[in-house]
Amino acid sequence: MDAQSFRIEVSDEVLTDLIARLRRTRYSRPEGDGQWVGGVGAPLLRRWVERWANEFDWRQRERALNEVEQYSVDVGGRRLHLARIRPADAERPATPLLLLHGWPSAFAEYIPLGRLLATGVDGGPQFDVIIPSLPGFVFSELPEPPVTRRAMAADIHRAVTEGLGVGRYGAYGGDIGGGVAVWLAHDHPEAVIGLQMFHPPFPADLADLSAEEQAFVEGEDAYDETDGGYSAIMSTRPDTIAAALADSPAGLLAWIIDKWHDWVDGDLEQLIDPDDLLTIATLYWVTGTIGSSFRQYYDWSASPPRPRVPVPLSVRLSNEPGLRGFPQSLTERTVDDLREFIRVPVGGHFPGLEQLDATAAGIRAFFGGLE
Repeated sequence: MDAQSFRIEVSDEVLTDLIARLRRTRYSRPEGDGQWVGGVGAPLLRRWVERWANEFDWRQRERALNEVEQYSVDVGGRRLHLARIRPADAERPATPLLLLHGWPSAFAEYIPLGRLLATGVDGGPQFDVIIPSLPGFVFSELPEPPVTRRAMAADIHRAVTEGLGVGRYGAYGGDIGGGVAVWLAHDHPEAVIGLQMFHPPFPADLADLSAEEQAFVEGEDAYDETDGGYSAIMSTRPDTIAAALADSPAGLLAWIIDKWHDWVDGDLEQLIDPDDLLTIATLYWVTGTIGSSFRQYYDWSASPPRPRVPVPLSVRLSNEPGLRGFPQSLTERTVDDLREFIRVPVGGHFPGLEQLDATAAGIRAFFGGLE
């Protein structure tokens, strides 16, 4: 299988068009004076659109991303993109580790974490870090429909093992990336040494729940009634919303910011460098893949039941609103070897950017303890 070296090269024409569109943004009239009552807060959106148009330096970000080794691998006639950060000390052993992003994110989210993990601390474990772009995201093409997390996992496993020649690896992630990690472990337990997840695996069978488990499931359903509008639209009418977002960078940014604002553990502008999020938004825009990133939501009904996790598992439970109070017993129902279940006091949906050092320490501690 051919793994071709890859560089990001966005044309001047595409960037000029992006900036022109941003500067022509026509803002809507928000509900509740823009205070996140009916969705994205208008003042924050306006600030970030103006920054994207007038201050954000894509070329500097592009150069920084291209300092990282990147590949495009053919998997069954489709291209799958991966970034790789090799261990700092080539003379010492290193554990191959996949960092699997979620939505609405991209591989760039995990570059800072990957750099940190590639360097051992005080003789501790170091990692050979591989960061795939999930199929349908930025530089990775979609599998044939239905696009399930199992199908995404199959493409990633082939790219890593056959394209990069990596035999065994660990995996880290949450959200969609966590679901992909579970399927990697289920379908290829001989290759996956262990998983660490910040969104714990959830059993397919919800019969005979305890009172605590039932209360959480009902609370999650209630939370989804107020937070789940994005998922309902992407699961039922993805092409309609994609048509709007593919033509308006301000609309695209609003769709992304809305979830980052809700899912970080704290104030978005205090926790996240705007240019980190604008890098992710630019990657979606220049590749035209916001619509294809929705596809696994639309095809969810075709997904097989969630499987058991047969490999060692570490859970470092995110402190984002929708997961507070998640019962450990729900994970125990679907895992063969749960090594730890830790409720982190701080950190939401994007731990690699929100809590970089703590996330790296948790990964080192778990994978460093595996044989």
